Amino acid sequence: MRTLKSPVMRTVDVARGAGYSVQQVRNLECDGVLPPARRTAAGYRVYGEVHLRSALAYRALAVGAGPVEAKRIVRAVHECPVAEALALLDAVHARLDSERGELGRAKEAVEAISTEPIEDVRASDSMGVSELAAALGVRPSTLRHWDAEGLAVPDRVSTRGTRRYSPAQVRDARIVHQLRSAGYRVDALRTLMPDLRGGHRLTDVRAALADRDASIVARSRALLDAAAMLSAVISLAEAPSGGLAAATRT
Repeated sequence: MRTLKSPVMRTVDVARGAGYSVQQVRNLECDGVLPPARRTAAGYRVYGEVHLRSALAYRALAVGAGPVEAKRIVRAVHECPVAEALALLDAVHARLDSERGELGRAKEAVEAISTEPIEDVRASDSMGVSELAAALGVRPSTLRHWDAEGLAVPDRVSTRGTRRYSPAQVRDARIVHQLRSAGYRVDALRTLMPDLRGGHRLTDVRAALADRDASIVARSRALLDAAAMLSAVISLAEAPSGGLAAATRT
């Protein structure tokens, strides 16, 4: 089997080196993730190091940013000015950093909010839908959706069924808001919130947030690996001889 340093590779060599099937390598070329391969007189594809590096970059990016964004970034490396491709990669890092920040705030909030004592509750301490929505920075329709899902259920007052949130229900809404921001799914919260209201199963919440943390770390590591491969692809394309031009010319 040829290595990364091999000047000429077959489809099967790229497939083995990148961990794909032969058909997947052809699909990646068709999608523009790999630059067009040179063809021999007999019609066989001939690949170079730039193709293998591109496949490896895509593989890592698919883990870190998802396959759609991964294709977009690698295609940009081949087709656009370098600055445009790097801007797309920077945007992925920025989104991941924002997600990491949201997760950190969710961890802090859950620990603080779930242990808040709810005492001396008075009618004047309750909040309406619009008040609570403004306090949380969400739309009133979001609170109504949480109510329908049984996540943060307010009291109904008056014959018109006006929603009013007691301090305990405001706390529920704050927990839901933080967990949703951290990526917690509605169906998981639907199971969790009834026990969480009683102060139980905090270990489940902590475990779920830890899993989310591990996912972010894995995606961040994948982006680091992808950046190294993308840098190699850019260097090959910019080389005076060889690289992308040499790999694709006929």
